Amino acid sequence: MVKNAVKWVLPFCLFAFLPLTVSAQDVATDGNTLKYGYLSYDAVLHSMNEYATVETSMMQLNEKYAAEQKRAEDEFNRKYEEFLDTQRDMPQTILQKRQSELQDLLDRNITFKKESQALLEQAKAKAEAPLRKRIAEAMGRVGIARGLAFIINTDQQAVAWTHPMMGEDVTEAVKTALR
Repeated sequence: MVKNAVKWVLPFCLFAFLPLTVSAQDVATDGNTLKYGYLSYDAVLHSMNEYATVETSMMQLNEKYAAEQKRAEDEFNRKYEEFLDTQRDMPQTILQKRQSELQDLLDRNITFKKESQALLEQAKAKAEAPLRKRIAEAMGRVGIARGLAFIINTDQQAVAWTHPMMGEDVTEAVKTALR
């Protein structure tokens, strides 16, 4: 009984796994059909003429926030020095009031600094959004034209290695498509 079962199981297994080995060979020989592109997104972004305009406006906005932060720091330092010079002669209640005012001013300066950083980041993202949209559209055109399955960003060493037969550097092609 066991011999009969073995006679049937062995041929069954061979026929069951035969298509898997054939399809694995198909994938191995047909591996060049899946092509991908890769690029340096930052290099493409920085090559755009509009990026220089964005950087200039961001630098000007940053300078305005920095000037306001400097003014607030100078005001705090002036009031703190004044407080240190006069604290010996102050009654306790006035001393506590001035300390509270200084702490409030310091807290507001810290809050302003954090808020200005967030606002600068938002302004940069908003200013770069149209550029990033154009890059995405150009990558789509290049990818379709070259028959690529996808395009990956190699910035920050996100991709350690690419196969030269399967991958294609499309950085220059995307730069050209943006012109």
